[in-house]
Amino acid sequence: MNSDMTQGVSRRSFLRIVGAASAAATTFPAFASMTPPAAAGQTARRSGTRGMQPLSADTVVISSNENPLGPAQSALTAICSMGAQGGRYHWDEYMKTIDVFNGQFGLKKDYSALFPGSSGPLDLALMSNIGPDKPLVYGDPSYEQGPRAAETMKAPKYPVPLTATYAHDVKAMLKAHPSPGAYYIVNPNNPTGTITPKEDIVWLVNNKPAGSVVIIDEAYTHFSDNESCIDLVPQDKDVIVMRTFSKIYGMAGLRAGFVVARPDLIDRFNNVGGPSQSLASVSISSAAAARASLLDKDLVPLRKKINADIRTESVEFLTKHGYKVIPGSQGNMFMVDVKRPGKQFQSAMLKENVAVGRTWSAMPNYVRVTVGTKSEMAKFQTAFVKCMDMPAGAANGAAELHAPEFHVPSELYRG
Repeated sequence: MNSDMTQGVSRRSFLRIVGAASAAATTFPAFASMTPPAAAGQTARRSGTRGMQPLSADTVVISSNENPLGPAQSALTAICSMGAQGGRYHWDEYMKTIDVFNGQFGLKKDYSALFPGSSGPLDLALMSNIGPDKPLVYGDPSYEQGPRAAETMKAPKYPVPLTATYAHDVKAMLKAHPSPGAYYIVNPNNPTGTITPKEDIVWLVNNKPAGSVVIIDEAYTHFSDNESCIDLVPQDKDVIVMRTFSKIYGMAGLRAGFVVARPDLIDRFNNVGGPSQSLASVSISSAAAARASLLDKDLVPLRKKINADIRTESVEFLTKHGYKVIPGSQGNMFMVDVKRPGKQFQSAMLKENVAVGRTWSAMPNYVRVTVGTKSEMAKFQTAFVKCMDMPAGAANGAAELHAPEFHVPSELYRG
């Protein structure tokens, strides 16, 4: 790490950005519509309100791409150390974290911004670059927040099927529309976990029409061997790179994430939310935990190996038993063909106290499975074989019984 590079966004820029995020929550339907489902889901899991029942305590939850290891010990120590200082705003805690991040990636001042999580800034990145005359081009299947933002902004949507290796087809994406507002690439992709080579993304950046922006969501990059695209930002390319602490760092509930882009692209976020009314800033404990995680040299390689080992073991088990798994995942999830409607199978698995992930319209007979702990995946394997041995129609009863009643956690409503 280049520790002497301690540059970050100015206080005024930061206040404008987070103010825009907060104001956008009440100004635009995308933000407003995300809040009730999140609150409903979280409440339902605790108390079973709104007609939904909480999952039983022994349910294996491998549906929302969370990290079962939770925050690292270094992060927990940092959180505890900040607790007693919670009566102060401690602006310097935010800046210290931004300085560490910028130093690690060689970023200039104002080329990154720290947010409470990555959902809000991802919407800001999307919505500040698309609209009725500025379409969105994205991979299919991929993370749904892109097309959801397009629907809110009334932006035409151009989904482009993935390649035979389940990468984003950048050449087809370029041909999809002559002048889109943005291209959205998730790398590794969610839900497939597969990689789009960096050289393909660079090609798209270098050949796209002037005025378009390439938004690269690197939420799962730490699990992979792929090279980050953050180095395109200091080159002043038309790119916005998203990073989160929810995945390998195990901080999904603590909420911290970075946007990396040219200052003018970050400032454009203000166009979405209007004038700053209030702040949606990262808590000092989350900022300290994020900084400690960045400085923990053993965290990423250790957790990457743990995830890869369990993922490999799980995929090998399924393959050995004749089940089809989408090959090449480098994320903390994989997709498996259940040879029946995925929603039906998800409900059948719930009856076995295993919550697997959702399905995508482009792959309706596949479900996504998050990589859990070794013991969790052992329970998944037993339940999976049992449910696959059922005739497809036999799952209908489970679907009728469980689907309307239980909330299955999803990263779609991650806050």
